[in-house]
Amino acid sequence: MKKVWICGVLTVLCIVAAVFLRISMSNAELDYEEVKAMVLSSATQQTTVSTRYSESSMSTHKIRVMYEGKEYDLKNAHNSYSYREGSMVTAYLSNGKLYANEEGVRNASPAGIAYFAALFGSIGMFIITMVVMTKAGNKRK
Repeated sequence: MKKVWICGVLTVLCIVAAVFLRISMSNAELDYEEVKAMVLSSATQQTTVSTRYSESSMSTHKIRVMYEGKEYDLKNAHNSYSYREGSMVTAYLSNGKLYANEEGVRNASPAGIAYFAALFGSIGMFIITMVVMTKAGNKRK
């Protein structure tokens, strides 16, 4: 029973940390420069993941741009059709990487990385807590 309480407390702490880190991430001052980049190539890559019970499809957008003579992979693009070859697009330069939007800069910031770590930690701890509770319940019977 002690393990259940410990796991439960750790789960709640991870959830609280995720909430506060999300607020911190939303309010963080971002360090980026808005630039114009030329699209070199744009494609959507479909990946199919098959499991024993289902099959699902996932899209990855591969956009290559040039800014000041250097080629970059544009990160966090939500589609590829908005990026026609040869067109100029607004991009966000942060830490030597180009992002399609502020959301990408925010997610790649230290606060964003900490938030996602806490979020996945919360999910993991919730699953662990459920397993420990199930095992504790089975031992009582």
